[in-house]
Amino acid sequence: MFDIFIKTHFSGGHHLRNYPGDCEKPHGHNWKVKVTVRAEKLDALGMGIDFKVLKKQVNLIVDELDHCDLNEHPSFKDKNPSSEHIAQFLFSCLKDPLHTDRYCLHTVQVRETDNSGVIYYGD
Repeated sequence: MFDIFIKTHFSGGHHLRNYPGDCEKPHGHNWKVKVTVRAEKLDALGMGIDFKVLKKQVNLIVDELDHCDLNEHPSFKDKNPSSEHIAQFLFSCLKDPLHTDRYCLHTVQVRETDNSGVIYYGD
């Protein structure tokens, strides 16, 4: 079994509605994202998934969030764009495109800073 991952990032603003502190005010982060695919077997070239394919799929979704007010994004109109919800959003968007008979999406990690973040494994 192989875990294959790529790292990327995006910049965006948000605020946490009804948060009892400074995070209720608009602010921004340079979110770091790590997407991991788990491969049960390798292809004829010896790869679980081509990094190029993984990057393309991830960037299609991450680019949608880059330089946005996340509170205005349709997926976060009714819920806070917390790191947890962002990871859940990314996972739900990537689950189907990153699923074949050889591999599937395993985790999405989202970090607001180098020292704090979340790993989402799906439902």
